[in-house]
Amino acid sequence: MISSAQLLDGKALAHKMQAEMTRQVQNLHAQRGRPPGLAVLMVGDNPASAAYVRNKERACASVGIASFGQHFPDSSSQAELEAVIHALNQDGRVDGILVQLPLPDHLDAVALLNQILPEKDVDGLHPMNLGRLVRGEPGLRSCTPAGVMRLLQEYEIDPKGKHAVVIGRSILVGKPQALMLLEADATVTIAHSKTPDLRAIARTADLLITAVGRPSMITADMVKPGAVVVDVGINRIVDDTGKGRLVGDVDFQSVQSVASFLTPVPGGIGPMTVTMLLQNTVESFLRKSEE
Repeated sequence: MISSAQLLDGKALAHKMQAEMTRQVQNLHAQRGRPPGLAVLMVGDNPASAAYVRNKERACASVGIASFGQHFPDSSSQAELEAVIHALNQDGRVDGILVQLPLPDHLDAVALLNQILPEKDVDGLHPMNLGRLVRGEPGLRSCTPAGVMRLLQEYEIDPKGKHAVVIGRSILVGKPQALMLLEADATVTIAHSKTPDLRAIARTADLLITAVGRPSMITADMVKPGAVVVDVGINRIVDDTGKGRLVGDVDFQSVQSVASFLTPVPGGIGPMTVTMLLQNTVESFLRKSEE
């Protein structure tokens, strides 16, 4: 029995990568007369979304990326937001455009995301960028799964030849994560809420990645001894005293004694997602400069 899993410290890696990016952005600004620019569009007053947007804008400021964020009222129409995206597509100062999800119910998120130029789609969600991922071609990659891959690389965890189980099939995480693991020569199983005997499937994983959004769903009996466990879930729970805190999809205390490596929540994948967003913005800036 493994006594305690080694933590995959996304926060420390994010600090390291952002320090390197700060130097890179300073040099690019000096060479090309402007910094990379990111526009984050937020609609409505979802508190979680507002917190995520603040984090992204703070991270931009810390590395020297120009921020062109805009906040719209709940009542904004599809046509208004499409007009804003079209203007940002044409704006030479803006290298990345991100629409913060979820959107109010009356808006069509997919139609809006499809209006973003693929080369400015720093969330990696445009059909063109997802298609490039499927084909193994260069392109902007979805930030969270790209952050998972970068964190594994930092700890020299090679997915090649391993059985990876991804729990969750969203277009944001589960599907692109599975494709990135395939690209890295893992054998991949995608499981989800309709999978029969999820416990048995999970226990076959050398590398278990969960992105479901259910607090402490993954318990020690679902984890193969010595497996690498990556917890992408971020769930807010309220304890008996009425105090709120963030937990993942993994029951951290029990799984820590079974896994060989484990991401904490918070401090695991969350900081990596923001860092990969910044990296995509810089990459988009560099590609534009090469054209």
